[in-house]
Amino acid sequence: MAPAATADPVAPAAPAVRFDRVTKRYGDRTVLDGLDLEVGRGERVTLIGPSGSGKTTILRLLMTLERVTDGVIHLDGEPFSHMPGGSRGKLVPANERHLAVRRRRIGMVFQQFNLFPHMSVLENIVEAPVHVLGESREDAGRRARDLLELVGLGDRADARPTRLSGGQQQRVAIARALAMRPGILLLDEVTSALDPELVAEVLDVLRDVARSTDITLLCVTHEMGFARDVSDRILMFDRGRIVESGPADELLESPAHERTRAFLGSVR
Repeated sequence: MAPAATADPVAPAAPAVRFDRVTKRYGDRTVLDGLDLEVGRGERVTLIGPSGSGKTTILRLLMTLERVTDGVIHLDGEPFSHMPGGSRGKLVPANERHLAVRRRRIGMVFQQFNLFPHMSVLENIVEAPVHVLGESREDAGRRARDLLELVGLGDRADARPTRLSGGQQQRVAIARALAMRPGILLLDEVTSALDPELVAEVLDVLRDVARSTDITLLCVTHEMGFARDVSDRILMFDRGRIVESGPADELLESPAHERTRAFLGSVR
């Protein structure tokens, strides 16, 4: 009797983001030092650490606002910072066309809102999906209204950004990033430009996004309560390297490294 057939093993999905020995230098200053980092699909990872430790540089490399000095960044198992070229498929630095296609998977919410003041809230959200993704204005408008409901601004679609509070403007910026249907969302100290009383409303919206979507989240923040609520994993950075990594509750409650303990003591 022939043996029963067995199913082929399913290969694990490639991580959403992988940094392979990535170094970033500015002249003689090394900001990232041979960084190895993987972020799984749908994983929520928060980067913490003192100013200048390399956290924001990671986001800027993913947004192609900076180029790596050494190493390779991969998205979904494919080279992102580099592309095949030369003999035998050797990787070479990516050209702008390669980057432009692949960075559509990435959305970013910055510290500053960067909304167009001459456009309505709705128009601010609709423009990029129409001109970059090729969506019809009608479809983009419907999705924009849904996203405004998600961020609690369904009644402000026709308002100008200058008529909104800072917290409301940042919520519009979140909706604008989500309108591009990113698989990966980067958050760079998104509450640092807000008055203290407006911080909670923005963090509440981001908690809702984390709970209601399967988006991969990579976040830089000094808001430890927010980091605990949304993160699967927290990474502590210092001098361009990962000092410590672990589940959010574990790292925040019982950090193993003295540098982590000192940093957490300074921000609580």
